[in-house]
Amino acid sequence: MKQLLNFIPLIFFFVFLTVYDIFAGVKALMITATLALLITWIVYKKIEKMELFSYLMVIVFGGLTLYLHNEDFIKWKVTLINFLFALILLVSQIFFKKNLIQRLLGKELQLSTQVWNRLNLLWVLFFILCGIVSVYVTYNTSTEFFGIFKAFILPGASLILTLISGIYIYKHMDKNTNN
Repeated sequence: MKQLLNFIPLIFFFVFLTVYDIFAGVKALMITATLALLITWIVYKKIEKMELFSYLMVIVFGGLTLYLHNEDFIKWKVTLINFLFALILLVSQIFFKKNLIQRLLGKELQLSTQVWNRLNLLWVLFFILCGIVSVYVTYNTSTEFFGIFKAFILPGASLILTLISGIYIYKHMDKNTNN
């Protein structure tokens, strides 16, 4: 249910972008993201840091888009989030010796340090690739295609990588050493 709540604002963004324009889409995104965050708080009594961060990015970049009437701000939100997630995952692993993927999933799963590090690196590369593709989409495609990219292609790619990660984890679960 939580994932559905996070996906609904993207659907509203896409519908309003398609029917009206990107500015109506941004308004719809900001309103539905706020409602989704409130529902998450009411139902789960907790909001994860990543959810709050993503929400704040929607509000800040959406607000700049509307205030300055410049669609580049909302388009750059997607790019910045992807590069920022990659940077956070990489820096935390290399400099702080903390694997955030392991911290997120490690309570339920016991895998070797090598497996966790490879999984973390896979997600770093994924976010970098998404950021690069996002830059391309921002400057070389229509606003309507950007809407499709943001609402469907990126979430679809994330779902596919989640499935691949699950298969990788499952493959290595029988070798659950605690390094």
